[in-house]
Amino acid sequence: MTLPKEFSVFGEDYGTSEFKFGVATLGNTPDAIDSRGYFPDMRSALLNLNSRSGKELSTGRDAQMLVVGPPVAQHLEARRDIGERMVYPMRNGEIESDDERAWLVVKEITRYGLLRHAPEKAVAPEFNGFKCVAALSATAPRYMYDRLIRIHKEINSEEARTLTRALSIIPQPLAVAISQKRLACTVLEGGHGNTQIAPVSSGVIFSAQITLNRGGSDCDLIAAEILRDAGYSDLAREAKLVKVFKETLGLVPKNLTKIMQEKNSALFETVFKIPSTKISIDLGKNSWQRFLIGEYFFNPNHEIFASYYRRGFPRPADTFNEGRTVLGTTDLADVIIQSVQKCSFEIQPALYQNVILSGGNFAWHVPPNLTNYAVNSPTKLKKMLEEKGIAGSTVELTKNPVYNVWQGCIAYGLYIPENYEWDWDTREGWLQLVASAEPAGEQDISAEI
Repeated sequence: MTLPKEFSVFGEDYGTSEFKFGVATLGNTPDAIDSRGYFPDMRSALLNLNSRSGKELSTGRDAQMLVVGPPVAQHLEARRDIGERMVYPMRNGEIESDDERAWLVVKEITRYGLLRHAPEKAVAPEFNGFKCVAALSATAPRYMYDRLIRIHKEINSEEARTLTRALSIIPQPLAVAISQKRLACTVLEGGHGNTQIAPVSSGVIFSAQITLNRGGSDCDLIAAEILRDAGYSDLAREAKLVKVFKETLGLVPKNLTKIMQEKNSALFETVFKIPSTKISIDLGKNSWQRFLIGEYFFNPNHEIFASYYRRGFPRPADTFNEGRTVLGTTDLADVIIQSVQKCSFEIQPALYQNVILSGGNFAWHVPPNLTNYAVNSPTKLKKMLEEKGIAGSTVELTKNPVYNVWQGCIAYGLYIPENYEWDWDTREGWLQLVASAEPAGEQDISAEI
């Protein structure tokens, strides 16, 4: 079996909600699993019986009590146990250096991805490891780079074969800009744990980028609060259910004040049902509150949220950036302006003219019967910028917002020659984990990514 050149490049997007991974030959859509791991109660007799009968509880030798990937759903226990046993390592884009449980999950989802695509030796004896391009948050500290390098080396050793022969690590906003082939732009990467606002000019302008502590998880919080107010407190404790509820019913309002004035309209009423279960959620006259989920992401400083804060609902956490504090309740348009203003005045017009939205938290839908009330993310943000005096801005949502970072990883890996050595100052190039076995040189990137 002869492997194509594209098969050697492997992308890894360590998102706050999902881990997207796979080889370049997948085209535009990678494989993806939840960025989480579950540590089951090993005292369970049934669990031990399943283990003895050959059912795998993990993907690695060092994690016999850890489950990652699709099998997680089969091992979940009571709702009250999920919060204690489920670990989301990238929840905020960063992991503490000594959080060993989180790093163990990262290691095992990495192993899961590599083993899923690595060919068997008997099938492809010429396979000598992937050139992996990993994407982390733009604010990831140096020790996260060091630990990810170590993880790939350990997996090679533990699997007794070279799964990764070379590794590069790039910031997620840069990966988005690469996937969109933009030289100068402002990237907003909206993930589950945070939103990265990064001006780009050939590379990320790190001194101007801001990571806002607000993302899909904050939308989940307001969605859970809406469920509790509607009498579904028990369901509001299950994070996965709340996420599905948010993604199915959550909307971005064109004008929240107008919606509040018409909140009793039967047009807003809806019932949420989960297939293959008896779970049914009827919000009734409170159905208009589904618009709060989207508004909270774009502008948690709206006056309607004051009542939530007074009763103890947590405000989004503040961000400390370059000696300044960015309030967690700052609306997205203001954060863009703060970020762009840190750049040279000559490039600012180009940064406003090329605002790129990427990430699942910008992929809001608009129901056909609510087009007078709901809008998509580019429309919302463009209007907000206009209200701040930024006229003529161009805001666009990428065609594949959930997978753009992975696509950028693949494009980077196909273009960068393998003899381009890693430079810690620029954080570009390849870290050779084993000796390169192919001639160095630029590779063809004419294929559409």
